[in-house]
Amino acid sequence: MPKIDAIKELKNPRFIKPIEINYTQNGSPKKWEAVISHDSVAILLWHKERDAFVFVKQLRATVLNKNPKNGYMYELCAGIVDKNCSNAQIAKEEVLEECGYDVPVKNLVKISTFYTSVGISGTHQTLYYAEINESMKLHEGGGIEEEEIEVIYIPTSEAKKFMFDESYQKTTGVMLSIYWFFENIKQ
Repeated sequence: MPKIDAIKELKNPRFIKPIEINYTQNGSPKKWEAVISHDSVAILLWHKERDAFVFVKQLRATVLNKNPKNGYMYELCAGIVDKNCSNAQIAKEEVLEECGYDVPVKNLVKISTFYTSVGISGTHQTLYYAEINESMKLHEGGGIEEEEIEVIYIPTSEAKKFMFDESYQKTTGVMLSIYWFFENIKQ
C-alpha cells in the first residue's frame, strides 16, 4: 500500500512555481499565496463497442496526503499543456499514452474550457469528448516512465450511479463530463 514517507519544501520545482499575489480590492491592499502551473486537457472517452466510459485510475500523492488509506483517483484521461502544439493534439497524445487508443484529432469534440483549482492556481482545462472502438487500440496504455496508470471501463448503464458513489474517489471533471454525455450524446 502506498504511503507518504516525507513532505518537504520545494526548492526548484519542475511543474509549478509558488508565488505571492499582491492586489487591491475595494481600496484595500491584499495578498494571496498561489501556484503558477500548466493549463491542462482532459478527455471523456466512450467505447462504443463496450458501451462503456474509459477512465484512468492512478495514485495522486496529494490525495494520499489527505487520505492515507487510499490515494487512488478515478479520472478522465488528461495531461498538462506543456508543448508547442494545439490542445487537441496534446489530448490525442494523452489518450494514446494513458489509454492506448489512437484517436484522430478531427474526432475530438470540444466540450468546454473552464478554470480549475481557482483557490490556488486558476488554470484552464479544456475538456474533450471522443468515441473509440477496438480498431483504434494500439497498446494497453498505462502512461509513460514513472506513471502507473490503470485503464478502467465503467459501463454506461452504471455511470450515473458511479458519479455519486463516494467509494470511488473521482474528480469533478468526471462528473461534469458524464452529465454532459447524457445531456448531449445519449439521452
